[in-house]
Amino acid sequence: PPSLVICPAFVVHVDSIVMGDVEGFESTDAGASETIPMEAGQIRKGGYICIKGRPCKVVSVSTSKTGKHGHAKCNFVATDIFTGKKLEDIVPSTHGTTVPNVMRNEYSLLDITDEDYLSLMDDAGETREDLKMPTYPDELVKSIRDGFDAGDSLSVVVVKAMGEEHVMSCKKDTSA
Repeated sequence: PPSLVICPAFVVHVDSIVMGDVEGFESTDAGASETIPMEAGQIRKGGYICIKGRPCKVVSVSTSKTGKHGHAKCNFVATDIFTGKKLEDIVPSTHGTTVPNVMRNEYSLLDITDEDYLSLMDDAGETREDLKMPTYPDELVKSIRDGFDAGDSLSVVVVKAMGEEHVMSCKKDTSA
């Protein structure tokens, strides 16, 4: 029989609840958050910031003096880490903003498919084939293609931020 819980404001009937019925949670990357809150005044040149929902690397920060109404403002000039596009934002220095959680992983390039997907292997021997050849910058595409065609053993760096992953750099793997 259902149990009865009495509260001063209302009466609630509690039936048996099975935990599996409540909600399904899926874990991703050990619970790592895609963004981290941070006070705008703490972000420095060379650091990361989210501007217009894009992960960016800070190129310059200038801080204006406090005005009549008190808040110093931080003027951020940054480039999108995946497209290279320049973005700007002005935030009061004591206000919170978001910083992307940027992760870098190195992989060995095994193959390039006809559809331009990269076949990659990490240090643990795990392979993945879900990343396409990068489109930015043009020199990176050329160096990957030329090195692979020449039979060189290549190592690529994959940067992950805010649910996006892109190959960001490539070098000749001398350890092989």
